[in-house]
Amino acid sequence: MHLSEEQRFNQALIKLAVLFYQVDRKILLSEQDYLEELVESLEWDSPICREAYVNEVIYQTRTALDTGDAADILRSLQADLAFNASQALEVAMAMSGVDGERSEEETELLSLLTHKILARELTASGVELPAAS
Repeated sequence: MHLSEEQRFNQALIKLAVLFYQVDRKILLSEQDYLEELVESLEWDSPICREAYVNEVIYQTRTALDTGDAADILRSLQADLAFNASQALEVAMAMSGVDGERSEEETELLSLLTHKILARELTASGVELPAAS
């Protein structure tokens, strides 16, 4: 099945949220709640149900983090997140700050996201980028 651009974006948004939720290795209830709300709010048009998709993404992300591949995951999402770069940034900032603090790992990923991966799209849409760390 060919996925729509919006569906690919929604799946990338879930991967982005899971990456930010897992990167500091502390998983809090507030982060889980935010992820659940995000997943439920997205239009879903895939042969894979949301829950199965999220579970697979959690497994893949955990495996990638164990091998130090967080930045590679983020880079792999670039094309799909460009569909709505400002929403992607909003989700990354919300997920990284929902627990009241941003870890060093979350800050590094945010910087990579805003200043490399989605910089062109965010600048073109007039989003003010946070300072590089």
